[in-house]
Amino acid sequence: MHDSGRLITPPLVDLYLAPEEKTEALRSLAQRLLAEGRITDLDGFLADVAAREAQAPTGMGEGIGIPHCRSAHVTRPSLAFGRSARGLDFDAPDGRPADLVFMIAAPDGADDDHLRILAALARRLTDPEFTGALRAATDPTAVAALVNGEDTPTAPAPAPDAAPAAGAAPGTATATTGAGPRPRLVAVTSCPTGIAHTYMAAQALEQAAARAGAEIQVETQGSAGSTPLAPEVIAAADAVILAHDVEVRDRGRFAGKPTVDVGVKAGVNRADELVARALGAARAGAPGGPAPGGAKAHAGAGGGPAAARREDHWGSRLRQYLMTGVSYMIPFVAAGGLLIALGFAIGGYEISSAPSVVGHFDWTSQQSWAAMLFQAGSAAFGFLVPILSGYIAYAVADRPALTPGIVGGAISVTVGAGFLGGLVSGLASGFLVLWMGRWRVPKAIRGIMPVVVIPLVSVAAIGFLMFVVVGSPIASVMSGLTDWLNGLSGTNAILLGILLGAMMAFDLGGPLNKVAYTFAAGALTTAGSTPDAGSLKVMAAVMAAGMTPPLGMALATTLRARLFTREERENGKAAWVLGASFITEGAIPFAAADPLRVIPAAIAGSMTAGGLVMAFGSTLRAPHGGIWVLPLIGDPVLYVLAIAAGTLVTAVLVLVLKGIRGKAPAGVPERGSVPAGV
Repeated sequence: MHDSGRLITPPLVDLYLAPEEKTEALRSLAQRLLAEGRITDLDGFLADVAAREAQAPTGMGEGIGIPHCRSAHVTRPSLAFGRSARGLDFDAPDGRPADLVFMIAAPDGADDDHLRILAALARRLTDPEFTGALRAATDPTAVAALVNGEDTPTAPAPAPDAAPAAGAAPGTATATTGAGPRPRLVAVTSCPTGIAHTYMAAQALEQAAARAGAEIQVETQGSAGSTPLAPEVIAAADAVILAHDVEVRDRGRFAGKPTVDVGVKAGVNRADELVARALGAARAGAPGGPAPGGAKAHAGAGGGPAAARREDHWGSRLRQYLMTGVSYMIPFVAAGGLLIALGFAIGGYEISSAPSVVGHFDWTSQQSWAAMLFQAGSAAFGFLVPILSGYIAYAVADRPALTPGIVGGAISVTVGAGFLGGLVSGLASGFLVLWMGRWRVPKAIRGIMPVVVIPLVSVAAIGFLMFVVVGSPIASVMSGLTDWLNGLSGTNAILLGILLGAMMAFDLGGPLNKVAYTFAAGALTTAGSTPDAGSLKVMAAVMAAGMTPPLGMALATTLRARLFTREERENGKAAWVLGASFITEGAIPFAAADPLRVIPAAIAGSMTAGGLVMAFGSTLRAPHGGIWVLPLIGDPVLYVLAIAAGTLVTAVLVLVLKGIRGKAPAGVPERGSVPAGV
């Protein structure tokens, strides 16, 4: 095989990986990829690796670390391998440092053939023979051959009770039990990048099923493509295992089946436990129905201590349901809000009373174009609450819950319950459908449950709930909230701006950030055409507070570049644009590298910006856009001043906190170090 077609070559192997700190070890391996022309930008690639590391730990346990990412800086799928004598901390679930480090680099547009090679490698990482051979190897050439599959270690013959059944399909693990039919399982595995965990979990589940005397077929929804499980295979299955960190595609296929729903790392590390749970559920005959979307609520076991806490904590699951709804709602907010704001900017606030453009559009009239923009934006805004409600329900109980969720959201708008009503209808719809999915029904009816029975019963029930039971009380709450926002002034308004600013910066685009943003956007839907409405001030404060963290970090890297790594300085350049565009996540690379200094500084700056905006009385009807919608902002000069003040506070505070450290960060040459106290 030519080197150009090989996943790994001898120069990409380091059997004596020297750095004792993870960041420097990753840089050392990435430098080998750069030298071999496998990546084009060292710092850019490492930033992508760091972003993946920030999502979830890549320590697999058993001394294995698999840092990996998709990156535009990768020229072709590649792997660098390092063996560390002392081990590196990849936050593995068993706490064991990784002595075997596989840095997997995949380009954004990787072809299926190469991705299948990566998938095969991920499966082999669960084989003790394979990892043992890597630990014993003394020659980089031998390691490269082993990883490329050119020198596979001889595995012991399978035990008689683990022999594959004749005619078993690929991806099927079988074993005999000595008597009676074997239980049948199906599984789906997936991870955010679809490169490593997806296939490692599949391999671990297949091996665990074989040990348990069960048959299993696994659908890997990864980067190498996915072959869906055949309908007849699903129909014959006794139970389902979903090991995933992203939404399982077409989850409704498994409705009515006992289901174990966990994170993908649980599939890697606790496969025997998951198989035992699935077999126990099958014997009990308890239909699991559609499992909560991504919540892993049925698992009781996660991909490590942190994951387990998330699964067991009701608040975390509820937050994830709400975040799913918000994520689907935001594009409607951005599109609708910006179009409405443009309509007002072109035609004035009286454009809200313009007749429909269907029969009154004049191609040469500025007012007609303004009316068209306003009415299109208003149409988009009309979907906010139904989409929010529908996708909260979807997160709880998958696709069958979309219909009652969306209908419940629409009813919420009709009765004036607004986004609070949408939250209630979404959660109620999801849990109602989840409960209905567990009904014991005859096989003849099971097939029409998701398309006839569940929609019919759930829509009727949610309609009754929203029209008769909770709609009016929630509408009263929304009316009171609107009056309160419009009546805010003085100290109360400033305190609200400070609180919202702290929420925007606390997790930099995470759940608390989204709570503050959703509060502002939800209030915006209730705002009238008056530009000084309290809800417009709230939206202005939230956007200003969300802009300052990345802008502050960009300013800090400009003022004292020596306090930052080369990678951070490059991120600082991008942070100018991200911050100006109201993308708070632009500060995440800095917070991930130094959270104890960056996050407090970001919170202080955002509190400053939010409080000042409320004090100045600036308004904003557009729910997104950053500095690019400046013409649509009330009192724009004072608004920019508030953002500048927040940016300066963040930059100065982070420089002071970093200066206390008194030494250059990792990766900065000694000649660029900073004396203590700077």
